[in-house]
This record gives sequence, C-alpha cells and structure tokens, in this order.
Amino acid sequence: MNIFGRNIRLSIFGESHGLGIGVVIDGLPGGIKLDTGRIEDEMERRSPGRSGISTSRREADKVEIMSGFVNGMTTGTPIAGVIRNTNTISKHYEKDLMRPGHADYTAYVKYGENRDYRGGGHFSARITAPLVFAGAVAKQVLEDEGVSVGAHILRIADVWDEPFDPVNVSAADLAAVSKKDFPVNDDEKGEQMRERILAAKNGRNSVGGIVECAAVGMPAGKGEPFFGSVESRLSAMLYSVPAVKAVMFGAGADFAAMTGKEANDEFYIKDGAVKTYTNNNGGINGGITNGMPIVFRAVLKPTPSIAQKQRTVNIEKMENAEIEIRGRHDPCVVHRGAVVIENAAAAALLDLLYDRF
Repeated sequence: MNIFGRNIRLSIFGESHGLGIGVVIDGLPGGIKLDTGRIEDEMERRSPGRSGISTSRREADKVEIMSGFVNGMTTGTPIAGVIRNTNTISKHYEKDLMRPGHADYTAYVKYGENRDYRGGGHFSARITAPLVFAGAVAKQVLEDEGVSVGAHILRIADVWDEPFDPVNVSAADLAAVSKKDFPVNDDEKGEQMRERILAAKNGRNSVGGIVECAAVGMPAGKGEPFFGSVESRLSAMLYSVPAVKAVMFGAGADFAAMTGKEANDEFYIKDGAVKTYTNNNGGINGGITNGMPIVFRAVLKPTPSIAQKQRTVNIEKMENAEIEIRGRHDPCVVHRGAVVIENAAAAALLDLLYDRF
C-alpha cells in the first residue's frame, strides 16, 4: 500500500525513466492559499544538475498541479502534482546485472521480469521530488499555524558542521540555513565537505553523511503513545527516503553513555509556559510533543552507483559477474537529501498537527 498519513494522505507514483513522477495529496481542506513561487523555490533546491558535486542529469522539476487547486487556493479535493521526466538516458542500465547497494535484486524477486529497471525505476531517489512538492505545500500550511521546519548538513564523510542548539533553535535559524545553496551552519565546514565530495567523485567513489532537522512551534500534546508516536510516524516517512539508513531523535545514540540524571530534561515555567532546561529527548516524551523543538538526525548512506568495478550476479544466467556502473550519478546525496528530509518531515508533521485529541 503506497500511502502515507492518517489525516493528510500522500500517494507517490512514477519511475525514474518513465514519462513522469508525482504525488496525490488528499485531506487538505479548501480555502488554503498556496504560493506557487515558493513551491518552485523548494523544487529548485532539490533539482539535479546544479553543480559539479551533483549528478549531471538536468531536470527542471516543474510541477504541474492537475487538480485540487484553483485561483491560488486549495479546493478541498485531492491535489495531484505531476513532474515530467525530460532528460533520461536508459541505455546505461543493464537488466540482468544486479547493482550492489541498489534495489535491483529485491525488485526482481518481488516483481519479476516486468519490473522497470531503468535508473532504479520506482526505487530511484528521483521519486523524492514529489515528496519535496508535498512538503513545500505542507510547509506553507504549517507556517500559517506558527510551525517552522528546517534542516542542515551535519556531517559528510569526516567533516562535521555545527549542530542546531536543541533548546534555543529558532524559526529564523531554520530559515537562514534553508536559504543556502549548500545548507550548513558553518560555511567553512561546508567548503571542506565539498572537497570531500569532489575527492570521492574523482576517485570514482561516493560518500555519505548526516542531515539534522528541527521543527519549532509544534504545540505540546500532538502524537499518540506506542504505535502512533511522533517518532514512529516521522520515522515511517524518513525511512521512505531511499538513502536513509538510521534515524535518531534528540541525543540519539549518545543516550547509551548517559545516566538518567544526564538524560532527563528537567522542567521549568517561563512566561506561563512549561519549558525544559535541556532537550535530550528531542521535544518528545512518551511519543507526544512537549512543546520544545523537535530535533532529529537522519543518516544517509553513500550513493551506491559508483564507477569502480564490483562483484555481482547475472540474474538471467544465474552466474557470478562483474559490473562497472555507468551513467550520471551523485557522488553524494546528502546536500540534496537535506532538502528532501526537511520537506518529508514537514509533510509528516502536518499530518500530526491535524490529529484530533
């Protein structure tokens, strides 16, 4: 079932080398004003072929809104956004050689001979473009409710950016980093990250990294315990992003080295509101928002398409083989992935915001 959400439901479709890709957004009420210029800005942030550290595949990623939107306003019916594929080169892909690190083999097992293997088909990171469209819509609705979402590159290879202040990160902080072509808090670290990416590219290899995302303004009391927790629902969305292999909230893996006294976020009252001195739990207790910034990190693996020779199998002949992947690929997906994580999180948070008690 290719559907996400309880209140705002998303369904994505398309393949990397098909005619187009898209998403249907269902559940938004009518009468919401959307700025299409801002949607175009979000799409451009993720779009390929913009620099030497990205794939050379050029796609405009112009969204055609087919339904649910008239005269700048939502109508209340499903919003369908379609993005045409205009720059595909399918000859680079071999049907029977299973690319290591990709979904080629698992797609073959599940779908058989009729799978679309070109560019990874429906499993391609290209399908994250519709998620950015959905998030661009969600971000505007969230902002009307006082909620802001932003992300930055925390790490690429061995280079770390300055993390968000988990207690005091503000909407202005999130807006400032999101406006950058290469979203980092410390631009000097950003240049070092670019160097690592180019070094990997020149070595016909790739690198991975970590994206840190925060949301401020989410009211306390959203989410449900156990299966409906904020962590569960955000993680379900984040793990839908192809490169994501780990998600951590608040202190994340650092909890393993803490004592209870160190890990607990003690409460206090400020201006009539309940706050916490620290935010190790990332703004969530018992699966429910506590009013502090929601802070999490997503680990993205290195791009599996590398030009070095690798061992694999020929599935048609059922024999061992070698492969040297050709085509146009990102030496690192993290800088474009930060935009995807930010917008995917916005879509999930809007679904949570629309929960009723």
